[in-house]
Amino acid sequence: MTPHLPAVTSRQVVRAVLKLGFVLDRQSGSHAIYFRESDRRRVVVPAHPGKTIKPKTLLSIIGDMGINVDEFRGMI
Repeated sequence: MTPHLPAVTSRQVVRAVLKLGFVLDRQSGSHAIYFRESDRRRVVVPAHPGKTIKPKTLLSIIGDMGINVDEFRGMI
């Protein structure tokens, strides 16, 4: 069962990604790729201003960040 996910925009996700120590590695079209050197994690965030990120995509991004939904909810 999927926990209740908040409705967030890409800007809110990027804020959480930066708080976790990721840095912008590159941008390819409408996807920004963030990287963290300490554990070699990579997070891809779709950059569509003003649109909310779909739940399955958000769940995947949260998993890529290495945190759970409750931790993410506390960061936004």
